[in-house]
Amino acid sequence: MPSPMPSPAHETSHDSPLDCARVRFASDRFVIIDKPPGVRSVRGNGPDGHVCLEAWVRRRFPLGDGPLTVHRLDMPTSGLMVYALDRKAQSELSVQFMKRKVSKAYTALVNGHVRADSGRVELSLRVDWPNRPRQIVDHDQGKPARTEWRRLSHESFLGQPCTRLEMTPITGRSHQLRVHAAHAQGIGAPILGDSLYGDETTAPRLLLHASTLELNDPDSGERLRFESSAPF
Repeated sequence: MPSPMPSPAHETSHDSPLDCARVRFASDRFVIIDKPPGVRSVRGNGPDGHVCLEAWVRRRFPLGDGPLTVHRLDMPTSGLMVYALDRKAQSELSVQFMKRKVSKAYTALVNGHVRADSGRVELSLRVDWPNRPRQIVDHDQGKPARTEWRRLSHESFLGQPCTRLEMTPITGRSHQLRVHAAHAQGIGAPILGDSLYGDETTAPRLLLHASTLELNDPDSGERLRFESSAPF
C-alpha cells in the first residue's frame, strides 16, 4: 500500500471545511484525497459554486491538465476520492469505474440496532423529479442498484442506539447507500444525520465515510489499496 502523504502545515487550520482536506497519496498521474464532509466534489451552482475539492486539487497540482474528475461523493459524505492529473489517466481511471474494477467500502452509523450480521440490498433507483436530488425506489423504471453490507458493531451515538456498518456498493447510483440503508425493503435503518432519507437532528453531519478505495495504477497496473478511518 502506498504511504500516505502528510498534509502541508497551511492545510491544518479549520477556518473552512476545505482546510480539513488531506492528500493521502500523489503520483504524476493521479492523487488520492481524503474529502471532508460539507464540501462539493466538483463545481456547483450559486455564488459559492466554485468552492469545491476539484478546484482545491487544481490549485495544489497546477501541472495537471485535467479534466480531473473521475467520480464523486455526495457533499455531506466524507472520505477517499481519486482525481486524475492528466487526460489519459482520467480516461483510464473512469474505465475502471465503469467496468467495476474499482472497489469501494464505506463506514456508516445507522439508526437502531440492526439484528442481521450481513446482507444484500437490491432495489432499483431513479431520481424523484419533483423533489430532486432525492432518489426513490422504482422496480419498473429505476436503474438496478446493489449494495452488500455487514455489521461491525452495536454502539451508541449521542445517547441513541446505533449500528456501525461496512457498506459496499456494487453499483454506483446516486444516493444509493443512503436509500438502501433507510428503505423498509433494504436495511430499514437510516444513516444518522441524513437530511433526505432520515432525521438530520440525529447527528451533526451525515455519518457516512468512504473508508476504503482499491484501484489499479494507470501506469503499472499494480493493485493499490487506500484506507481512511471514519471520523465518527
